[in-house]
Amino acid sequence: MKRDMDFVRDILIAIEQDSRFDATSRWQIDDPTEIGLAGRTPEEFAYHLTLLIEAGLIVGEPRMHGPVIGRLTWQGHEFVSDVRDPAIWRRTKQGANAAGNAGIQFMWELAKAYGKQVARERLGIDLP
Repeated sequence: MKRDMDFVRDILIAIEQDSRFDATSRWQIDDPTEIGLAGRTPEEFAYHLTLLIEAGLIVGEPRMHGPVIGRLTWQGHEFVSDVRDPAIWRRTKQGANAAGNAGIQFMWELAKAYGKQVARERLGIDLP
């Protein structure tokens, strides 16, 4: 199955916004509609949740019948903060496509760079 970075972003944002994922419990979410995401199969959802656990962006446990998840990690929150803005995400995807690299670390670095560029455009300040 192919990794879909748009779906990765959507899952992380949905987990961040869902009050169940507050580190007090773990949940087995079998269907993406359970967290407000439509148009994806349960298999695609489980696969991407497992990838997010492996990447250290969410706390969870991969299981045969679907991962159990608890919350975003610090890195997961940082990634969401860097890619939440639709303009930054659009630029990030365009940059990754132009470079021919869609790895999560590369895209994250692009998002940080574009975030600084957008801040400069919107606020008129340069960030280091």
